[in-house]
Amino acid sequence: MSIRTFSVRRLFGWICLGLLLSMTAITLILFSLTLETAVLAAGGALILCVLAWFFVLTQVFGKRLSLFTSDLCKTLDHMMDGDEEPKPADNDETLIARISHRLTRLYKIMQENRRRAEEERQELQALVSDISHQVKTPVSNLKMAADTLLARPVTETERIDILKGVRSQTDKLDFLFQALVKTSRLETGVIRLEKAQGRIYDTVAQAMCGIVYAAEKKQIDVSVNCPEDLTAAHDSKWTAEALFNLLDNAVKYTPSGGKITVTVEGWEMYAEIKVTDTGKGIPESSQAAIFRRFYREEEVHEQPGVGIGLYLTREIITRQGGYMKVASEPGKGSAFSIMLPLR
Repeated sequence: MSIRTFSVRRLFGWICLGLLLSMTAITLILFSLTLETAVLAAGGALILCVLAWFFVLTQVFGKRLSLFTSDLCKTLDHMMDGDEEPKPADNDETLIARISHRLTRLYKIMQENRRRAEEERQELQALVSDISHQVKTPVSNLKMAADTLLARPVTETERIDILKGVRSQTDKLDFLFQALVKTSRLETGVIRLEKAQGRIYDTVAQAMCGIVYAAEKKQIDVSVNCPEDLTAAHDSKWTAEALFNLLDNAVKYTPSGGKITVTVEGWEMYAEIKVTDTGKGIPESSQAAIFRRFYREEEVHEQPGVGIGLYLTREIITRQGGYMKVASEPGKGSAFSIMLPLR
């Protein structure tokens, strides 16, 4: 019997037919041996009683099964709509109770999946909104520059100024796209961080190369205190990228003539890379928010940047089993620490 055509009444019908044939055969055999009509009468009465009992059982069991399947369908409908959690059965030993427990587990899994899907939808919506906001200003500036060049003749000086502005805006867009690509590859696992024991000194030197010119241009004094033999388990390339983001921010927000200090120290379980500056500082109320994607304080919008560097830095460090700390006070500067596991 195929499971698709399974029916309780049909099953009981086959059972009744089998019993009827068996009891009829037994009755006929006994009658042929005894030749007593009483045997036929007793056998017939017994067959009728059995048929009656099977009929009653079929009706009762079929009705209960029908009610159960109806309740099950309603429960599944509510589960799919997310309206109602299945009610636990009273008796844990019955088949219905076991089904109920599994339905409850399934419902919780479905609710968790719904919650995650909603969170991902909201994150995607926020990401699209943030990207749109970040791209809107450079694109508007580029359109204005193009309209100016098309609308009227310009002098050579004006042309150079306009082209410098175009270059600045395209650099901003390029930086944004590069940062988004790096972040996306990290989050989706396309880029895998390869941790290996390596000297922190080499990683710091690699990161420092990217900010030397900018620091000299602003006459910022940069000092490094790093033991050459200190090692930690880290991806040198990506850790240097994370450290560069901290150093780049320090150069941006430290006024001319300021000071930036990079200090590396080994602790019992972690190696600490601390970047201290004499910049504007960060209010305590904003220190948790600065690691959010695209977050920028209102006071620093005149500075170049898109607000993704610290987010990317934290992603790189946490994916290596490390963490970050920040200590800052407005007007006195900031200190960002990268904590990397030694092993």
